[in-house]
Amino acid sequence: MHPTGAHPERQDRLLALGGELVERYASDEQFARVHTLEHLALLRSLDGPVLLEPNTVASETSWEAVRLAVGITLEAVDRGGFALVRPPGHHALAGEAYGFCLVNNVAVAARYAQDELGLGRVAIVDFDVHHGNGTDAIFRGDDSVLYASIHQYGAVFPGTGGPGTSDKTTVNVPLPAGCGDAEWLGALADIVEPAVRAFEPDLLLVSAGFDAHEEEGIYLVDMRVTDSGFRELARRCAVLAPRMAAALEGGYNLATLPRLVALAQEGFSL
Repeated sequence: MHPTGAHPERQDRLLALGGELVERYASDEQFARVHTLEHLALLRSLDGPVLLEPNTVASETSWEAVRLAVGITLEAVDRGGFALVRPPGHHALAGEAYGFCLVNNVAVAARYAQDELGLGRVAIVDFDVHHGNGTDAIFRGDDSVLYASIHQYGAVFPGTGGPGTSDKTTVNVPLPAGCGDAEWLGALADIVEPAVRAFEPDLLLVSAGFDAHEEEGIYLVDMRVTDSGFRELARRCAVLAPRMAAALEGGYNLATLPRLVALAQEGFSL
C-alpha cells in the first residue's frame, strides 16, 4: 500500500470495510485492452511517492495495487459480486491517471467480459457524484458498450458530462447541487433505466460511488442522497441485466462508507 498520508483516497477506506479477501491479479493483456503501453510502463516504473497529476498520488507499490484491484473486479464479474477495491477507476483515461484513479477498473472488466467471457453487450451505470470522464472517453463511439452516469455538474470535478454530451451509447445525466433521493432516483427511472433496457445488455457493471451522500463533506460536493436512497439505487440497478457486478468508486467519509456499502450490497442482492 503506498503512503497516501491524509489524502482522501487512502488505505483506511478499505480497512473500514469487511468482505471476503480475494487474491487475483489482472494480466498485462487484460490491461492493454484499455490502456496504452506507455501508461502501463509508467505505473510499473514508479519509485517512491509521486503526484502523477495534482489530485493523484502513486508510489512503487501502485502497480501491484492496481493489478489486484482490477483482478478482484474481474472476479466480481465472474461471481456477480461487488468488488471493494481501491484506487477507484472511473476517471482514469486510456493513457493517463486522473482524479485519484490510476487505471479504469470497470473499463478493463467490460473488455474482459466481452473478450474472455463472450458477453457481447455491456452496460455501465455510474452513480458516483463525479462524472466518470475516463469511462466516458474510453467507450465513446463504441456501440457495444453503453455508459450512463448520474452526477453533480457545475463547479465540481471534473467538469465534464454536462448538458448536450449524450449520444446513442453515452447517457450523461448532470444534476445541480442540492439534489437528493427524489432527483437521483427520478433520473435513474426516467432516463437511465429506459436507456439500459433498450440497449439489452448481457452484463451490467455498476461504478458504485457513495460521495453523493448527504453526510459526505468532500470539497465542492453538495448532494443529499440518503442511506435508503443508495440501497434503492443498487436495487434498481440489479434488475437491469441478466448478469451484474459492481466496483467501488468514490466515498471518502469513513464514518458513513461502511454502512453505505453494506446497504448497497443488500440492494444488489435483492
